[in-house]
Amino acid sequence: MTELVELSRYPLVVLPGFMSDGRIWEKQLRLLSRQMPVTVAPICGGERVEDVALRLLEHLPAYFTVIGTGLGGSVAMALLQRAPERIAGIGLICTSPLAESPAKAAEREPWIIRARAGRLRGVMQEVFPATSLAPSPLRGQIMADVADMAEDLGPEVFVNQSRMLQRRSDQQATLRRADQPGLVVCGVHDHIIPVKRQMFTAELMRHTRIEMIEEAGHLPLLEQPDRVSAILCDWLLQPQVRGEELRRTG
Repeated sequence: MTELVELSRYPLVVLPGFMSDGRIWEKQLRLLSRQMPVTVAPICGGERVEDVALRLLEHLPAYFTVIGTGLGGSVAMALLQRAPERIAGIGLICTSPLAESPAKAAEREPWIIRARAGRLRGVMQEVFPATSLAPSPLRGQIMADVADMAEDLGPEVFVNQSRMLQRRSDQQATLRRADQPGLVVCGVHDHIIPVKRQMFTAELMRHTRIEMIEEAGHLPLLEQPDRVSAILCDWLLQPQVRGEELRRTG
């Protein structure tokens, strides 16, 4: 049986992406924190997404909505897998439920070596190339901001988070089982997680809304912060469908 739920009644947990911290959510937090309690949860505490999820569950509220971007989306899905009874709703921004391909996992090894050798800033330009963002006069500044966050986190976090991506589990079954309200936000210019893959992600869940942002790529939180804020507020404040639909028989 389905029901309508208002997600703003529950605490919100937001998860940063690869080599980013709460600064990536800064503009959204200004708006969302007026409506509900918001926690920015760090992506640390192991070399597997599942380890991070288990550690976070020890500290997060008993019942909450979770929104993750990039690697944070992988952690959000792991939270849903481990404790579905604690998740009110799940939002995924520029992320994929698929396990990493062997080719992509191998591509990360030279990056890890160079990051440990003190060349992290240059590595980040390859992890998030300019072509992964939408054409914009702000593209250079956004890439610099991403590199600044990465340098503040440091090479060991880069190694740990790279291992998380390499070893992450396929979460298609988790999303198929989910009866929570879902939201998928993607940038049309995202070449890291293509739009078709994110549309596939949305199709896995039974109660999902998908939003495509024309003027954004892989980092819509930074590229189009006002548009993302509006999407998130609307999803959180408007009643959403939750539950399993009854199957017709006979």
